[in-house]
Amino acid sequence: MSDTRPRILIIDDESAILDTLRILLKNKGFQPDIAQGGKAGLEALKAGPPDVVLTDIRMPGLSGTDILQAAREIDPELPVILMTAQATLQSAIAAVNAGAFYYIQKPFSNDELVAICRRAAEQRNLRTENKQLKREIRRRERSRLVQPIGTSKIFRDVLRLAEQVAPTESTVLVLGESGTGKEVIARYIHELSQRTDGPFFSINCGALPETLLESELFGYVKGSFTGADRDKEGLFAAARGGTFFLDEIADTKPSTQVKLLRVLQEREALPVGGTMPIPVDVRVIAATNRDLDLEMKQGTFRSDLYYRLNVIALRLPPLRDRTEDISLLTEAFLQRIAEQRGEKLKHVAQDALAVIMEYPWPGNVRELENALEHAVALTEGEEVEAKALPDRVTSPKSEPFVAERPLQTPTLELIERAYISWVLQAEGGNKSRAAEVLGIDPSTLYRKLARYEAETT
Repeated sequence: MSDTRPRILIIDDESAILDTLRILLKNKGFQPDIAQGGKAGLEALKAGPPDVVLTDIRMPGLSGTDILQAAREIDPELPVILMTAQATLQSAIAAVNAGAFYYIQKPFSNDELVAICRRAAEQRNLRTENKQLKREIRRRERSRLVQPIGTSKIFRDVLRLAEQVAPTESTVLVLGESGTGKEVIARYIHELSQRTDGPFFSINCGALPETLLESELFGYVKGSFTGADRDKEGLFAAARGGTFFLDEIADTKPSTQVKLLRVLQEREALPVGGTMPIPVDVRVIAATNRDLDLEMKQGTFRSDLYYRLNVIALRLPPLRDRTEDISLLTEAFLQRIAEQRGEKLKHVAQDALAVIMEYPWPGNVRELENALEHAVALTEGEEVEAKALPDRVTSPKSEPFVAERPLQTPTLELIERAYISWVLQAEGGNKSRAAEVLGIDPSTLYRKLARYEAETT
């Protein structure tokens, strides 16, 4: 059972006074720690801030005023009580103005000192509880803003697991098709975590060339390559105290994977061209729409990195497996679109809802939101009708994606290639819209198309 007594750090250069005050305050319900002299007091303060500091002012070396200043830097709300045998009104005013909780003159009565220490501990406890309450209120407000939408059992099961692991520091791997809301889940975990007051950083690993991705993630030192005219802090360092979301982790190259492994194992990152690693204090959440087991077998993804990432796995279901959520998602997206456009909320007509419910949504939640945005832009009245929806939704092609009896089992790459071709055709060749539906960065789509073209020439 933890000790709930308030911790008080007593600092004085006289051992007899330290022993006397330690016994007195222990008998009055405190948990006292003592430090003889200002230097020892500062070390004890840095080792772990107590609830209250009681320090003499006049000490050789570091004075009580120095201790007060250090305490204010460590924790501005830490109450510090100053003791002195040579008090003046001016010195008392100066001490209080510097942030001291109280300024007490020796000799003092035991009851007076205990009463002051108790008031300081009560104030500390009250401020701590108030801060925790405000943090909890902010956390709940923010978590509502990023609350993933869905009431289906398959989706609620994923949310319950996300809520269970959020308060931990465990690395999370989010799996699922493009557009299923992997970043939404990552943000939700962050808002429910102990790092909610820290930053949330997100980067698409497939959107940048390998060299640029490494310099962005890990930073670089001056002179490490042409154009590096100064040191640059990497995103891992900038995200200290927060959460880092690595989307499309399967698109990273082996050299980058080695560096990511070091971040997870050693909690440090080595800048490009550097020799001194930088400490990393982030919680990592990674995501992919690829089959990492297959990627490992093919040798494109390191197994040791996979096992470091796959501490907790969340598999987001595709929208076709949670059709009961489509109506709820439609209402939520229409609300969001109205707020973004500064317009009156539009409602979906029954004919449009019937079409929406029948469509298989290969692009999942992201495709649904894009389709509704398209429809709202073409709707003048208050009701979104079926005719305003994109043609791919109202008139989906009936031909099978692959033959019913294929001659051989297609590879994952062949299926991906066929799917990209199908989405491009559905979007009339518009690569930007196709990239949105696919849930990948346009640069990633261009690279894939270039590779397909090279393979056929």
